[in-house]
Amino acid sequence: MPLPNSIAEEFPFEENHYNLGSGLRIHFVDEGGKEKFPVIFLHGNPTWSFFYRKLIISLKNHFRCIAPDHIGCGLSDKPTSNQFSYDLKGHSSNLLELINSLEIEKFNLIVHDWGGAIGLSALRHELSRINKLVLLNTASFLSEDIPKRIRICRTPIVGEFFVRQFNGFAWPATWMATSKGLSVAAKEGFLYPYRDWNSRIAIWKFIRDIPIGDAHPTTQILRETENSLSELANIPTLACWGMKDFCFHPGFLEQWQKRIPNLKSHSLMNAGHYLLEDDFVNCQKTIGSFLL
Repeated sequence: MPLPNSIAEEFPFEENHYNLGSGLRIHFVDEGGKEKFPVIFLHGNPTWSFFYRKLIISLKNHFRCIAPDHIGCGLSDKPTSNQFSYDLKGHSSNLLELINSLEIEKFNLIVHDWGGAIGLSALRHELSRINKLVLLNTASFLSEDIPKRIRICRTPIVGEFFVRQFNGFAWPATWMATSKGLSVAAKEGFLYPYRDWNSRIAIWKFIRDIPIGDAHPTTQILRETENSLSELANIPTLACWGMKDFCFHPGFLEQWQKRIPNLKSHSLMNAGHYLLEDDFVNCQKTIGSFLL
């Protein structure tokens, strides 16, 4: 189904789909293609590849730009929980399968929110495939520093009803995750894939997959990822950080700085979690100069 004109104007890319071995279909943007190393963009929750639209447009004359929608997100399939695990292991496996299907050996990687955990977990045994890494308000290590408003959304039954029936996560993010506010078109674009109970399953499952405690099934894989982060010392890495983010606040940036001694950090003092919306000009300049 074609995107509404208002969203297509903001997101002017051809649709590409790959059929995973599981039978599920994953959507991805694939634009440009000049430089040696492509750029892979990984979104988090509750966004989709739309989050990177302006950055892709600004970089596609220099790089092949690839931005997948995780299963359950954006324009990818949204199966029931009986058809897909909706956990870090499943998302990471899907990503690695897609990258390998595209026959990309080495690439630049840009990650935001859950994209950091997914991308670095998928590559935790082969981080040398990353040419350069850009961190945008994300984490790939264990932490129980979770805002109360997100913990409430994790509550069984009540939390799921709030998130899936009343859109109580994606919709509040359109004003809580930005310090500047979104344009009407941007807000419509962020919310477009998540219009009803069934289409919001991934949003709820991402919240539930936040690993709290050793018994959580995702704790072990994220611990493995965390233990592999020392290998990033040999990979040029930039952290471009919205300092007004209530979730991935400056304390997470400090954690990255401790883990990656050679990390280049650029703080955006007036940007929130959706930093590409709040201060795109500075993001574009900083990320572009780092990659080129």
